Amino acid sequence: MLTLRDKHERRQFTLTVELDPPKSASPIKTQKEAMQLIDWADAVNIADCPMAKLRMSPIALAHIIQTDFHLETIFHLTCRDRNLIGLQAELLGASALGVHNILTLTGDPPSIGDHPDARPVFETDSTGLIEIARTLNSGYDMAGNSLGQPTRFYIGTTGNPAAADLDAELHRLELKKQAGAQFVQTQPVYDLRQAEAYLAGTAELNLPVLFGVLPLKSYKMALYLHDKVPGITIPKPLQDAMADGGRDTGIAIAADTVKALQEMGAAGVHLLPINDVPAVGEIARQAGMSPKQL
Repeated sequence: MLTLRDKHERRQFTLTVELDPPKSASPIKTQKEAMQLIDWADAVNIADCPMAKLRMSPIALAHIIQTDFHLETIFHLTCRDRNLIGLQAELLGASALGVHNILTLTGDPPSIGDHPDARPVFETDSTGLIEIARTLNSGYDMAGNSLGQPTRFYIGTTGNPAAADLDAELHRLELKKQAGAQFVQTQPVYDLRQAEAYLAGTAELNLPVLFGVLPLKSYKMALYLHDKVPGITIPKPLQDAMADGGRDTGIAIAADTVKALQEMGAAGVHLLPINDVPAVGEIARQAGMSPKQL
């Protein structure tokens, strides 16, 4: 079976989907969601206590999903909760469990989450975490000691096509590439001109770029994302379309975005369904994609 890395090397258009782990000792909720994605997703992302809210370990859950459904996963890892030793230990454990795709993140501060008095670590940032994963891939730990067996992580990082200063954003991505990043998943994009500029700016870095696609559910949601969420810009025509529509309009906009990004030459898209997993299949069908079981 081709891995996500294999597909990117062959320049196949890929679809990844982000899922939140449960706040529970049971993985059933996410297992049910993953089951609905088998025919469509090349991989599912498992978040690491998103928004600093307690959730199940992404590495454990990623392993469960891969074992149960033979569906590749990308586990998130943040620098918020672990020091240098802890990060390396997590990565070695993930490798032993056969979970080899990672999205490296600095992480949200505990102050915004459900344990606001928890102490943050932040001994390094996402770029430092990329370097840690690359070093383990080379067969050494961060102290220069040889490992019994190297890891083989496919190392992902994040990007923001809607950054106010695109040159600065691209420079940060270049530094991440130098540290060892191998693919990019971006924040949600609605303005295709921003996607085109980002793709052109990253061309020389030779990094597969998977653009974030967040389906709109309502006009209220569109306004909130545009006005309140840094890094997201929703063009006026899309806002107007949502003013006259609802979920179905949002699905159609997302499908059109997926098609446009594929035609543009993106390596793929990263869907963020936000508790509406059935939307993934609807978007994929409307975008002209075929189920993987065919």
